[in-house]
Amino acid sequence: MLYFSLGSSTPVELTALEEAFRRFAIHGDTRATGKEMHGKNWSKLCKDCGVIDGKSITLTDVDIVFSKVKKKSARNITYDEFKTALAELARKKYKDKTGEEAEAEVFKLIEGKAPVIAGVTVRMKDTSKFTGSHKERFDPTGRGKGKAGREDIVDTSGYVSGYKHRGTYEKKVNKPTVGKPM
Repeated sequence: MLYFSLGSSTPVELTALEEAFRRFAIHGDTRATGKEMHGKNWSKLCKDCGVIDGKSITLTDVDIVFSKVKKKSARNITYDEFKTALAELARKKYKDKTGEEAEAEVFKLIEGKAPVIAGVTVRMKDTSKFTGSHKERFDPTGRGKGKAGREDIVDTSGYVSGYKHRGTYEKKVNKPTVGKPM
């Protein structure tokens, strides 16, 4: 369970649905607080969690519901508006079930989920494919080296910064002679 403090000294325990809402609300936005969700993240939540099936619920339906539940001048929805939007989508997705059963089914689809990062973002963050000076900023496990990876440390050894075989030339030239002494 995730705990969240609302300014008081006692943390408030979040439900799995609320936790998923917060994860998607802050996805891709460094300034987001997790209390309101943007339309882009609402669409991503519906895609990643399987609410959009392409038959009974499409991306257009999701966008229309978002526009219905948000306030007229607002760009974001709150957690309560989020639940209202899910209830509306649930009635459309599960027409054969009652309102509460349909809501429970949609809530199960979303509970405990997190945004899926795929495509270009995965390739851009795969440090094993980095080349040149960018490769020097990460260790073999993919973790950043921090300041040591960014800072240019002056090397007066005479070798270029990315050269891996430093010191091997002297060993190769100064091989011990085997055989006749001179």
